[in-house]
Amino acid sequence: MNYTQTLEFLFQQLPAFEQKGVSAYKPGLERISEFCRVLGNPQRNFFTIHVAGTNGKGSVSHLLASILEQAGYRTGLFTSPHLQDFRERIRVDGEMIPKQKVVNFVDKHREKMCELKLSFFEMTAALAFDYFAQSDVEVAVIETGLGGRLDATNVILPVVSIITNIGLEHTALLGDTLPKIAAEKGGIIKKSIPVVVGEKDDRWSEVIEEIATRNRSRVIYAEQEFLCEEQHDEEGAQRLSLRRLRDKYLYDVQLDLMGHYQRKNVVTAAAVADYLHESTPLTISRRAFIEGLRTASKETSLMGRWQKLGENPLIICDTGHNAHGIRYVSEQIAATPHEKLYCVVGFVKDKDLEHILPLLPKEAHYLFTAAQTERAVPAAELCQKAASFGLQGEVVEDVKEAVKRACELASAEDLIFIGGSTYVVGEAM
Repeated sequence: MNYTQTLEFLFQQLPAFEQKGVSAYKPGLERISEFCRVLGNPQRNFFTIHVAGTNGKGSVSHLLASILEQAGYRTGLFTSPHLQDFRERIRVDGEMIPKQKVVNFVDKHREKMCELKLSFFEMTAALAFDYFAQSDVEVAVIETGLGGRLDATNVILPVVSIITNIGLEHTALLGDTLPKIAAEKGGIIKKSIPVVVGEKDDRWSEVIEEIATRNRSRVIYAEQEFLCEEQHDEEGAQRLSLRRLRDKYLYDVQLDLMGHYQRKNVVTAAAVADYLHESTPLTISRRAFIEGLRTASKETSLMGRWQKLGENPLIICDTGHNAHGIRYVSEQIAATPHEKLYCVVGFVKDKDLEHILPLLPKEAHYLFTAAQTERAVPAAELCQKAASFGLQGEVVEDVKEAVKRACELASAEDLIFIGGSTYVVGEAM
């Protein structure tokens, strides 16, 4: 098979959660564990860092990968979903996995994958582990796909686990309360392996602490290790003053990612980097930490986080797609100078629109759209639902046409926001 045929096989023969939703979700570690044994357990050949959480896990993963690269380690990065190219999910030192490596892996193992009835995500995770081992990766940052306890990535034994935060998401699969979701994400905590928690919250922190206690694992709250004392935007970057609380040391850092919510992600990444340097064989210098943050987006090609796509009018996209993330996005929109606001939005069916839509700015003119996935909420249905929350606008079925329509309506002083779904952002880009 060529690369195009290989991708068709992956997405059509092995249903992807991104396309099918709940029907494609196959929890459990039996299949991925068996397949990794067939591959020779490649995930054991390098240090790993495991990242879970409702929001921010992608940004934290990319920040850490950039820091580790600057520290001189050959670094693997496994994330999901992708925005434009499947190969975005699997990177070594910032470079995407070559197309031929994907083809070769599927050609060699297709029969076994079908025999085990692997899900799309299980196959992709195994591909990443195998490629990292072949590439002599020294440390890999591994982002969970969904949840944690039963996620295919949970076959790794990391040097540290990370839970960025807990919010209501995928409630049909992970549970309908924050403590239930925390229990699922807390399932990545391994015996005697510390867990860094990005945000402490009385609604779910006790659950994480109970799991950690059972595993004799230390809980490190990032906000008790580092404090972001000051933040201001610069051209294409933001400047942060980070205080390490144990010795009051002040880091003046520049971050090439926009979005005020990144402050929380930087604090989490700082706490992890500090732990790695102090308590593991991985050495991270002050220079590597500062340079890793300064070049994170550039070196890891992180996209879709309060990313500017155009000026006059200002066009911003963001992949925040649940109530927890949309709240931050709406705050950022309010803090961004503009005259009129136009929002190109679309969502997928398993999102809790009852909690998301009230958070969106009511003064905007909306272009309701739908990405090209079976999971997308039809644009007309979204428009009708949004109207019940006071959001007004028009239906434009195709994402690219919706962006074009927004550009026609907007003047130079206006703001166009694109978001609601990773898939909407991907098609807009």
